[in-house]
Amino acid sequence: MPSPIQREMILSEEYFDVITPITGTSAAFEEVYQNFGAQVLFPGYGILHVRQQYAVPQLLNIIGYSNIPKLYGLMDTTALESSGILKVQMQPTLGYQGKGVLMGFLDTGIDFTHPAFLTSDGKSRIFRIWDQTVQTGNSPEGFFYGSEYTKEMLDDALSQEHPFNAVPTKDENGHGTFLAGTAAGSVIPEDNFSGAAPECEIIMVKLKPAKENLRDFFLIRESAIAYQETDIMFALRYLIQIARTYGKPLVICMGIGTNQGDHSGYMPLPDIINSSSRTNGLYFTGAAGNEAGKGHHFYGKLEDASGYSNVEVLVSEKERGFTMELWASPPDLFSIGMVSPLGEVVSPIAPRTGAATRISFLLEQTVIEVSYEPVEISSGGQLIFLRVKDPTPGIWSFQVYARQLSGGAFHIWLPITGFAEDSTMFLNSNPDTTLVCPSNSDGIITISTYNASNGSLFINSSRGYTRTGAVKPDLAAPGVEVYGPLSSSASSGRNAYGRKTGSSIAAALAAGGAALLVNWGLSRNPPRYFTNREIKSLMIRGASRSSNFLYPNREWGYGTLNIYQIFQSLL
Repeated sequence: MPSPIQREMILSEEYFDVITPITGTSAAFEEVYQNFGAQVLFPGYGILHVRQQYAVPQLLNIIGYSNIPKLYGLMDTTALESSGILKVQMQPTLGYQGKGVLMGFLDTGIDFTHPAFLTSDGKSRIFRIWDQTVQTGNSPEGFFYGSEYTKEMLDDALSQEHPFNAVPTKDENGHGTFLAGTAAGSVIPEDNFSGAAPECEIIMVKLKPAKENLRDFFLIRESAIAYQETDIMFALRYLIQIARTYGKPLVICMGIGTNQGDHSGYMPLPDIINSSSRTNGLYFTGAAGNEAGKGHHFYGKLEDASGYSNVEVLVSEKERGFTMELWASPPDLFSIGMVSPLGEVVSPIAPRTGAATRISFLLEQTVIEVSYEPVEISSGGQLIFLRVKDPTPGIWSFQVYARQLSGGAFHIWLPITGFAEDSTMFLNSNPDTTLVCPSNSDGIITISTYNASNGSLFINSSRGYTRTGAVKPDLAAPGVEVYGPLSSSASSGRNAYGRKTGSSIAAALAAGGAALLVNWGLSRNPPRYFTNREIKSLMIRGASRSSNFLYPNREWGYGTLNIYQIFQSLL
């Protein structure tokens, strides 16, 4: 049974959630820190809850950046044919549709009444739903919040006049419904619709909104949809637990992302994805993001230690606050100074570990907190973290100085689209290295976005490589004006369909394609369980490539998704 104290700590705004590495046994961790509601998030990581009044002052310097849960947003703004998926579904000697494969999502929920998730006799194709936002039902085994709904419960609800009275889980946003339908929706001939893998069984985790105390720390917009890293890690653990219990392969579609983190795959969430991806039967696809044209990334390189790089940020009149992160690799070490729009000058602040510098401007209401981590614990890189509260509108200049110079390169990121005002951006932004986390993780098959109708790259499709130069994205898939199911709670009618654009949709198509390959492996005699790396390699081998480009590249990775071409190349 769930612990009432732990449930309260997970849900209450009185507590700040903290990620912490586990060095001993899980049992010892939970016993030693039981007063902090200790629980294992994932092998190697735990969660603690600290009362907010003790956590907030000097939060970053006491807890450490990697231990603060990051905030993730949704990656949104003739696809099956161009991806070679339709041929694999329909070709008589192939005919794979994802049978025997579980498809996992951690998103906004799912409209379980939509025909896209029903069998021909009206039964549910959804294997499980864990709604983290509903506290009236039974929590999943080993978890302390939310409500779990089984296929049997969904079938029973569907037989009733008002199914949501029996199973009160809805998708008010519609993002999760659209992704699940794109990846694994049923074949509906009368609506000219089919998901990429229409015989998969679906598991949906509806993520609970991030706590207000974490939103306040990262200064994100009140209207922004945001989920915190701890709930996402719990969701992954749940999906993998279900797959292992029933002995089935699992494809996980990650349609969320953030600009927070080291952008090289060493934060807690990318770390557990990397470790999990090495287990046979677990596969991950992820959205590269929609950040290339948004002005949220700056790249600089200092050639001379006596000079500095001037970074200009245009701040919107509506902006109430934002964060900014500078990342660099050792042995380089940087410091930062600034000039406000009204001309107030702040000299370079010396890098100091374990202390935040708070700057109040004399002529303005702006307060800026600057924290240094010369050696950030997870990545080993340098982090300069800035919280800019009540900024004066206009152009802010940040001067980056070298305290120790080798390569001289550094990157700065503003929050993803939606977390800050749209017109808050770098004046001299760089569209490269705009992959969102966790898509920069090696364990994810990272998907950028293109328009299948004309073959062009989506203008905002995030570009590689990672901050440390690893090749990403892996592939591109259709994600512009894709046709899919709409949630009745988020649209004007029931059983509706529509078109949406975004990199999460491209990731969902790739997840469906991965499920077809897993299905192919299961159909062999004896059954073959591919590794995540094998599935990635098969997709790369079968990708379509243009003679106009060199591969891999920052925009298309190794080419465009073509599942049918994989079979052509192998058979």
